[in-house]
Amino acid sequence: MILTLSTTHQPATDLGYLLHKHPAKVQTFEVAAGSAHVFYPRADDAQCTAALLLEVDPIALVRGRSGGRTDGGRGRRDAPPESFSLGQYVNDRPYAASSLLAVALGSVFRTALSGRCAAKPDLAASQLPLQVHVPVLPCRGGAELARNLFEPLGWQVEARAIALDETMPTWGESRFVDLRLTGRMRLADALNHLYVLLPVLDDAKHYWVSPEEVDKLIRAGGDWLAGHPLRELITRRYLAHRRALTRTALDRLAETDDVVEDADAPSGQADGGIDEEPGDRPTPLAEQRRGAVLAVLHAEDVRRVGDLGCGSGALTQVLLADRRFTTVLAADVSSRALTLAERRLRLDRMPDHQRERLQLLQTSLTYRDTRLSGLDAIVLMEVIEHLDPPRLPALERAVFADAAPRVVVVTTPNIEHNVRYEGLAPGAFRHRDHRFEWTRAEFAAWAQAVATRRGYAVRYLPVGDDDPEVGPPTQLAVFTR
Repeated sequence: MILTLSTTHQPATDLGYLLHKHPAKVQTFEVAAGSAHVFYPRADDAQCTAALLLEVDPIALVRGRSGGRTDGGRGRRDAPPESFSLGQYVNDRPYAASSLLAVALGSVFRTALSGRCAAKPDLAASQLPLQVHVPVLPCRGGAELARNLFEPLGWQVEARAIALDETMPTWGESRFVDLRLTGRMRLADALNHLYVLLPVLDDAKHYWVSPEEVDKLIRAGGDWLAGHPLRELITRRYLAHRRALTRTALDRLAETDDVVEDADAPSGQADGGIDEEPGDRPTPLAEQRRGAVLAVLHAEDVRRVGDLGCGSGALTQVLLADRRFTTVLAADVSSRALTLAERRLRLDRMPDHQRERLQLLQTSLTYRDTRLSGLDAIVLMEVIEHLDPPRLPALERAVFADAAPRVVVVTTPNIEHNVRYEGLAPGAFRHRDHRFEWTRAEFAAWAQAVATRRGYAVRYLPVGDDDPEVGPPTQLAVFTR
């Protein structure tokens, strides 16, 4: 199986620096599935193309099924057995991109995936013109699913279904596509997209999926997966449909609060029309959190509300849909987050009567901003844990003293509940951008001190399953005055 990656950035041979593979050499790496070769079919100043060719050893794979080392050395395969013994050796794995290729990509281009390049750090951080070609890719969901997965990430997608037999058109199309991606982005982002989505399209992991896979998914997809409209499908397939791991991953992704349900897809149909998990799925923690915040605002008879640290606008979207809120102010320090919020809210197509109720502001929550004054309520939903602790007093002044609404709602993770997340290492935070996570006692101590200093009363509510031993996954404080 082969994958090629090209750029026309000039000098194009700089691609070799970013991939940490010299364009003038053919390099071979031994991986669990066989041998991975990296070479450059073209390397000049105008265009550079790097190829990753994986030679799969089918006998080694069969041996791995009985307890030997397989993909990534992680134990037995997780794919279903072939229906006949010869099928263990004669199959599409040597020719079609799959989780085997994703594992090889992660091993061979590990440093490039991390975005590090000591020789050209500025180039590693830059958006480059890129083209990816995967000639044969299993795609359960067809070409439409390939487009639905890659287009939200900024790729132009050309996915052509491959016929079962070019000489017999009446036989129809196979489950394989010829995939070409064109876009302008960081090389590290492009590689991470491929690392996650190749096995998702194939919908088969060729190795045992352990809790460690959750951390790998969060690392590779943490910057883009939370806001992807098909994040549930991606997470479910990447984790081989293991429900406990899927729920853990979705809850950890939800800590960024950059997620939103796919409003255009019916329940169980968020993957291009394939009903993967019908029935009673648990309500995602992010949705429970938004519901809890909304219930508090209703109970406090709020009309003018600010969503501070709004991210890509998940809560803002819910607030705008509720006509009782006459003003919805969404603020974030990140211009990129506000751009994503505009896209999610479809600002360019928003009716005038709804647009008049919305304000989008770029501002820091640790400095006084008079535009935040006059609100009935301010919501800080999964925000405080993204600040370094020495900055919390500045946030306290800006929100509770300068803006001084009559209601402030704060949610934050409960670190005691982390032991219930399969695959989360002891002492690890739920998201890599968290600067801290508090116990219930620590959160209560901080909230009570703020309330006393600023003239508020405070009460606490659980969000999510309130475990009798470790409490709920999210803790919520309501400040009123």
